[in-house]
Parts: sequence; structure tokens; C-alpha cells
Amino acid sequence: MSVKIRLQRHGKKGKPFYWIVAADARSKRDGKFLEKLGTYNPNTNPATIDLNVDGAVQWLHNGAQPTDTARAILSYKGALMKHHLDGGVRKGALTQEQADAKLAQWLDAKAGKVDAKKDGLSKAKADAREKALKAEKEANEKRAAKAVVVEEEVAEETTEEVVAEVATEEAVSEVAVEETVAEVVAEETTEVEEAPAAEENNEETEA
Repeated sequence: MSVKIRLQRHGKKGKPFYWIVAADARSKRDGKFLEKLGTYNPNTNPATIDLNVDGAVQWLHNGAQPTDTARAILSYKGALMKHHLDGGVRKGALTQEQADAKLAQWLDAKAGKVDAKKDGLSKAKADAREKALKAEKEANEKRAAKAVVVEEEVAEETTEEVVAEVATEEAVSEVAVEETVAEVVAEETTEVEEAPAAEENNEETEA
């Protein structure tokens, strides 16, 4: 029986979650499997991988063939390295203690790279947040400055309107005064013209 180490899809639409399984090569992708070796979650950054390294190495010893994606995961977690070192132990090229030391050294170096990547992502996230806050602050300052300008313009327009109203009222007042003066003059002129006429009538009456 040909055995494959591959991914079995779970999760929901748009957010897949995978099981790492050893299964018969003839079975369906999401069908029956022989053993569940771990999980793979690509939705996080970096991806979250939980793998039974010893179980995966045992299947590799038994001739199981990983798919391309599964091979990358096994390499990332050190299963392929352990499989390679175990082969060297079986051939007598190195002792088990030497193989374990090499594997531990490799895992430490890998962990250092992963931690460096996490730190870089955290720093990039912090920088992006700081830039966003700075941009928001500048936008708020521009918005406030624009509001002040609008208030000043409104105040100027209000002042101009008040001045215009005062000028209109003064003009109306002047017209009213002129009309009043004209009426008074007209009345006085009428009285002056009527006075001589009354005197003439009195003289004719006496005669």
C-alpha cells in the first residue's frame, strides 16, 4: 500500500484549516486517513504548525511520500532533518548523540529565524500604527484650521452685513429727514402765500 503524507482541508470558506495526515494514496483528499500527524493554520502570520515530528519521521522511515506542501511543512519543523540524521545513524556515519546534537543545533537556529521574523512583523505593525496615528493627527489639525478659517469668514460676512444694514438705515433716515424738511418748507411757503391774500381781502372789505 502506497502511503502519502498530505493535507486534509477543514475550516470554513475563505479561512481554511488543514490536518496533516498519513493516508492511502488511493483515498480521497478529505476521506479516510491512517493517522493524524498534526495541524496547519495558514491564517496566522507566521503560519501556525503543530506537528508530531516523531510520528512523521516514523512514517517517512516506512516509505511514506509527502506531497510538496507537506514536504515543506516537514522540512520547516525539522522532520526531514531528523529523518536524514537517523539514516546516518543507521549507516554508522555518526552516533545517536551526535545526531541529536545536530538536530538540536538546527532547531535552535530555526527558532532564532522564526523569532526574528515575529519581531520584524511586530515592529512593522507598530510602525504602521504610529504612521496611521500621525496621519490622523495631521488630518484633525487641518480640519480644525479649516474650521477656524470658515468661522473667520462667517464673522467677516456678518460684520459686512451689519455695516450694510446700518448704512441702509442711515440712508433711509436721511431720506426721511429730507422729506420732513421738504414738507415743513412747503407748509411755510403756503402760509406765506396765504397771508398777503388775506390782507388784500381785508382791505377790500374796509373800502
